[in-house]
Amino acid sequence: MKTKITSPDCAGKLKILSDPTRLGVLESLMTGPKNVGELMWQLDVEQSLLSHHLAVLRDHGLVEATREGKTMIYQLPETVADATSGKAINLGCCKISFD
Repeated sequence: MKTKITSPDCAGKLKILSDPTRLGVLESLMTGPKNVGELMWQLDVEQSLLSHHLAVLRDHGLVEATREGKTMIYQLPETVADATSGKAINLGCCKISFD
């Protein structure tokens, strides 16, 4: 009986996070939910570029979005947020910590 190796799934997640903007979004969301304006200001990126990166992160389950009126609020899903360390994200296959 073969065991399932998670390497391909993990490699895909790491490839998504190889972009500095996407990694910056996750690092920013570690301190709590934010709207697009807050993320634009923190990361110093244009809205269209940020929207593209947020869509990629959402599609891969690395961020969640909820609507509050006309505003979209982004946050880390519980499966990604690592409450035990406060400065790490849990990809399921590995953890990435920020110094």
